[in-house]
Amino acid sequence: MQRKCFLCGRNGWGDPLEKHHIFGGANRSRSEQYGLYVYLCGRRCHREGDGAVHRNAKTMQFLHEYGEKKWLEEQGKTIGDFIDEFGRNYLL
Repeated sequence: MQRKCFLCGRNGWGDPLEKHHIFGGANRSRSEQYGLYVYLCGRRCHREGDGAVHRNAKTMQFLHEYGEKKWLEEQGKTIGDFIDEFGRNYLL
């Protein structure tokens, strides 16, 4: 299976894909542990574009919500459990 950008669907040709941990900082290792990462076009969707996750709060919130829902579903746990593990609830 060929990887593609989680946000725009491009295959990384001309803008190589980069791994983005949905929950960074102190939670980066937990993101890795639980598989809570996506691949994004490095320049366009990850770092520099108008909608890039590291420049756009709405995109970041979208990925946080996706990551929390994924964790809840895959782990079969509650929002309280998520807060215990990651420190806060992103589902508003």
